[in-house]
Amino acid sequence: MSAQKIIGDWKNKVFKPIYWLEGEENYYIDLVMNYAEHSILPESEAGFNLSVFYGKDASWSDVVNACMRYPMFAEKQVVLLKEAQQMKDLEKLENYIERPLASTIFVLSYKEKTLDKRTKFYKTISKAGVVFTSEKIREYKLAEWVTDYLKSQDFTMTPRAIGLLTEHLGSDLNRIVNELDKLTLNLGQRKTISEDDIEKYVGVSKEYNAFELQAAISKKDLVKAIRIIQYFESNPKAGPIQQLLPALYGFFSKLHIISGMADKTEAAVKPFFYNNPFAAKEAMTAVKLYRDEGVERALLLLHEYNLKSLGIHSPGTPDASLMKEMVVKMIG
Repeated sequence: MSAQKIIGDWKNKVFKPIYWLEGEENYYIDLVMNYAEHSILPESEAGFNLSVFYGKDASWSDVVNACMRYPMFAEKQVVLLKEAQQMKDLEKLENYIERPLASTIFVLSYKEKTLDKRTKFYKTISKAGVVFTSEKIREYKLAEWVTDYLKSQDFTMTPRAIGLLTEHLGSDLNRIVNELDKLTLNLGQRKTISEDDIEKYVGVSKEYNAFELQAAISKKDLVKAIRIIQYFESNPKAGPIQQLLPALYGFFSKLHIISGMADKTEAAVKPFFYNNPFAAKEAMTAVKLYRDEGVERALLLLHEYNLKSLGIHSPGTPDASLMKEMVVKMIG
């Protein structure tokens, strides 16, 4: 069952007694939990019939006692247990979960991990109610996810702007949604988010960022690559080496796969780059410029300079100096 299906059921007044929300992606867990806290009960009923507990501070007996109460002046009461993964003696809730009160809607969030499906506790929960597992979104689906989210808000974003945003934020959906909401609030009457908007409101330079460094290296534009690295040298938080090296390694790893493909058309290459046509064309150009031996050399250099960035074989060398040295060897 999806987060949207759970919320849709609640809007239609269809309830189960137990909802177990688990998994690595916090965004959907927070979405469901926020709706449970603020929208299942009308404001006039919530004061008497909403109980919120946090796993770190709550005792299992207090949670069970809250669940066993009958609602006041209402048909249902809601009990929330947030951060259940931090609760001691969590499995002592099992007796209640086996025989839950029909008038109580008990929602638990269990973040960053999942229960072992072989345990009696998990089997009891899945039998009594709904188990929702929130999985991390795959990198290649990020652009599509951002596009769909904005479409639901009646907005669009240019492909290059999507690349800038996801390169900067990674796959943390809560951070992405916060930034998207901030962007849409600042657009005025416009409905399309551009690279300029990303620079102005998110704080990512459209000229000096990991995305542009990768583009410069892919085109063998040494002057531009060194200029971007010098910017990072003056603004370390804009491009830390621990972020740049894995990103470049991921890019050249994809080039290595593409170079061995019989079909190197844009349609075949796009899925490697979130279906971004600009990134696909950039990769196709890079494959031609570097060829097999250049791609392999780049991967070896990235491995070597990752070790050096950790102080192996090159103690005390500044990160910017390592990046410049590596890029010169890679492009040259």
